[in-house]
Amino acid sequence: MTPLIHGTGTAEEHWRAWDTDWPLLDLPDGAPLVVAPHPDDEVLGAGGLLARLPDAEVVAVTDGEASHPHSTVLTRPAMAAVRRTETDEALTRLGHQTPTIHRLAHPDGAIDEIALTTALERLLTPGRWCLASWRGDGHPDHEAVGRAAAAACATTGAILVEYPIWTWHWASPGDPRVPWDRCRRLPLSDAERAAKRHALDAFVSQTRPLGPDPDDAPILPPHVLARFDRPVEVFFA
Repeated sequence: MTPLIHGTGTAEEHWRAWDTDWPLLDLPDGAPLVVAPHPDDEVLGAGGLLARLPDAEVVAVTDGEASHPHSTVLTRPAMAAVRRTETDEALTRLGHQTPTIHRLAHPDGAIDEIALTTALERLLTPGRWCLASWRGDGHPDHEAVGRAAAAACATTGAILVEYPIWTWHWASPGDPRVPWDRCRRLPLSDAERAAKRHALDAFVSQTRPLGPDPDDAPILPPHVLARFDRPVEVFFA
């Protein structure tokens, strides 16, 4: 984790108590491209949107093999295989019967930003939505993906929409480092929230211990998952 991501972070009750009234997110007419630094980021940040738009395509930038770098249970290749399977299952649970996933297999923790920009340019067209992790999210891979997506959108005329993940951990309500003026909200139905919850539950390698060793502890324990079980999803437009 980066210096911004440590401890238990800002408790979800503080976010829930914050009085906000951000404008609604106007959804696109066509199928958006959702770019995920690691398997599960697309569901954490935009699972409700993915449930509403089953034609959306996903770009899996890495296979997330470095989530437990000192695991006593899974090697990095084994972890990558597990996480690819979890992504397939999660998208199926969101209603994507034949999910379109562009797997780029960049090294987890060492994304090639230039190569990623080129790959995204091939997938984007003028006016198409590109949802990517926020450029200021506090995680190097998330920020690299956000910068590459921004560059690709600038070249192709696609529309960039960013989603925060770890921002909810290190920031606090009103934090001046966060562009709250760009926030847009997507209210989720009960069915969409349930589908998102069910999809996140597919990421067993991240939400449950791999084994008893501390190096095999979950990356997404309950207090982290609570930040993504809201009645709205928030994006930076």
